[in-house]
Amino acid sequence: MLDEVLAHLKAMVAFDTRNPPRNIGTDGIYAYLASQLPGFQVEVIDHGAGAVSLYAVRGKPKVLFNAHLDTVPTADGWTHSPFELHVDGERATGLGACDIKGGAAAMLTAAHHTDAPCALLFSSDEEANDPRCIAAFLKRQAPFDLVMVAEPTRCEAVLAHRGISSARIAFKGTSAHASTAMPDSALHAAVRWANAALAVAEREQHQRFGGLTGLRFNLGKIEGGIKANVVAPSTEIRFGFRALPSMSVPDLHREFAGLAAPQSLAAYEETFRGPSLPAGSIADAEERRLATRDLADALGLPIGAAVDFWTEASLFSEAGYLALVYGPGDIAQAHSVNEWVSLQQLQAATETYLKVLEHDQ
Repeated sequence: MLDEVLAHLKAMVAFDTRNPPRNIGTDGIYAYLASQLPGFQVEVIDHGAGAVSLYAVRGKPKVLFNAHLDTVPTADGWTHSPFELHVDGERATGLGACDIKGGAAAMLTAAHHTDAPCALLFSSDEEANDPRCIAAFLKRQAPFDLVMVAEPTRCEAVLAHRGISSARIAFKGTSAHASTAMPDSALHAAVRWANAALAVAEREQHQRFGGLTGLRFNLGKIEGGIKANVVAPSTEIRFGFRALPSMSVPDLHREFAGLAAPQSLAAYEETFRGPSLPAGSIADAEERRLATRDLADALGLPIGAAVDFWTEASLFSEAGYLALVYGPGDIAQAHSVNEWVSLQQLQAATETYLKVLEHDQ
């Protein structure tokens, strides 16, 4: 089966599905996938802004397999074209090979090797925190006992992960000459806020939940000012954090917003929020985790530890589905230059997907 997986992966890597810019339509990779699904009822939907989904169903399956096809943008340093799959030794290298076109290729191959009921959902909007595809699919309220979301988990079933929240905070000041005593600088205000926010994140490092530790916090982008001898009239910071399931995201936002001096705060808004996995209250989340573990055990899936990265499995969980994360590859290779996935992992994932499909009959 590995040769077939690599053939599909080679075809999928060749399609440019970088997000941003997410210049993705219903042709290209989606036309390829549709051509590889004979015997399936296939529906391809353009949700706008480069968000496209393909939903393919054969029979009446109880498990939904999901993978996103968009990738991060390319970074400098690739030793060959990121859109050409290179198989060398025990690795397959190419943009998206690990995150997570390798998983999609394994799903496609598994579906070819059985006539069991099967449901596949492919999407293209995961990497830009704009989950139009999953949101639209959830409106169907399709009945599934389990949703398996492909992300690089080293072929272990992940039952829990952090939530994610992204935000924008803007500061205002008064443009003036840099020789002004105690200038009203938006950039100065932003730096003071950033120091205070980092202190909050450090304060939370002792917190624990289900094998996860502390608050993950990141200052992603600071933009503002004019030049060295001009007091900055405006500055914006884009930041994000990944809370433990036991942490209150609204309370954290209130605290972060409150760190800014009122006279310098121009705007504060959350730009994206993804729930933790499992979603819900602490009690509900634990009940769902145990139920998902029982299903994973019944399917013979090895159970992995909770992870720090976010996945769209939490969106399915929030909608009431039992959901887990499972796929080939290691998150350490995701979003990296010369991104790769091991051939052993591709083979193992394909065999697991096939076992789940045949168990579903």
